[in-house]
Amino acid sequence: METIAILLITVALPICAVTFWIFGNKWFAWRKAEAHANAAMTAEKAAQYAAKTERLEQRVATLERILTDRSTTLSEEIEGLREKPLN
Repeated sequence: METIAILLITVALPICAVTFWIFGNKWFAWRKAEAHANAAMTAEKAAQYAAKTERLEQRVATLERILTDRSTTLSEEIEGLREKPLN
């Protein structure tokens, strides 16, 4: 009986170790690919937020100019802005 137990341990232990090593490597590769995909998605969102922030800063600058520059009437400036595209 001890011989069978020793045989099972000497055969099963390396098989388990190799199996865990193979699947562990695949799991780590999958996690690495997932991290790269998340990084790419995060970078894309950051670029979108930066573009949106730039547009908002331009709009605020335009509004500040309208409020501080009284050479034309406010309603003419607002109507002129309505005709321009947002982007």
